[in-house]
Amino acid sequence: MSGIPRTPAPLVVGVDAGGTGTRCAVVGLDGRVHGRGQGAGGNLRSSTDPARALRRALEEALSGVERGRIGAGHLAFAGAGGEDGARYRELAARAWREAGLPGAPAVGDDLAAAVAGATDSPDALLLLSGTGAVAALYRGGVQAARRDGYGWLLGDEGSGVWLGRQAVVRTLAALDGRGPATALLEVLPRALGTDGAEGSGPAADGTVLARRMVTAVHAAPPAELGRLAPLVDDVARAGDPVADEIVTEGARLLLHTFDSLAGAAGEDFADLPVVLAGGLLTGRTLLAARVTAALRARGTATVPVRDAATGAAALAARTLGPTVPPAEARRLHRAVAGLEPG
Repeated sequence: MSGIPRTPAPLVVGVDAGGTGTRCAVVGLDGRVHGRGQGAGGNLRSSTDPARALRRALEEALSGVERGRIGAGHLAFAGAGGEDGARYRELAARAWREAGLPGAPAVGDDLAAAVAGATDSPDALLLLSGTGAVAALYRGGVQAARRDGYGWLLGDEGSGVWLGRQAVVRTLAALDGRGPATALLEVLPRALGTDGAEGSGPAADGTVLARRMVTAVHAAPPAELGRLAPLVDDVARAGDPVADEIVTEGARLLLHTFDSLAGAAGEDFADLPVVLAGGLLTGRTLLAARVTAALRARGTATVPVRDAATGAAALAARTLGPTVPPAEARRLHRAVAGLEPG
């Protein structure tokens, strides 16, 4: 028997494609991560080249991996559950083929991957603030209700793009005398690349600087405003009241969006696990601190997303082989997603 070669256990691929970054993980069923890759934003509406970003993340993660061992894949995109679903499926299938991978990947919404990267509970609440912002209710692993997530133009209140946009708006108001002075004026022109232009220093004519800032914002994809969010956090921490007001309002809006799920969730709204997702709610930000503190004051415990890419991989693992008992399915989920046993 010892001379019979053993077939290596299959590997699964998980991809989390967001507005500002695409992350890929190749994971074994024992939880060992065999490869990771990153690319630029993978959102069809706000990223410059999502196809290239996806290919780069896949190729980087698969470097040194025997591609014939890939048993399944789950690629998660913001907006894949809406009108852009067919385009995302086409994008994913093409990238999968070009990577030389067998079969075809599943394609899903990034929110489900985020939940899977935080808990193995089939019933959960999600509050996300990253490039965009959204809240959702999951029942039996299926999205039962969703609030906001309407994009930078119509919603995403409390998101990174919302924070960045508010910072520019408040800075422009300070420049032309419509609003109070703010230390944001000392950092935003540099972040927007307008500080090196003639007549664009802090002491320059406000109209000139304002025009240059407006031009710079309109010349970049909307998602780029999200990159200003850390500056808002820094300036707020330094004691600037304008930046602090922006963060406070962002936290209030996120909590309002979250609370709007109460009617859909029903009587156990307060008992469901609450998953916090997105860089602004999983990182050490003022926004995260204020949202978490407000939820804690209600007696609501939260669990942050550990890794949405391995969460997507856990969703991929569910499609391997015959149906397994629920207890075994949850054990497998915890292993692949990298969650603590429990």
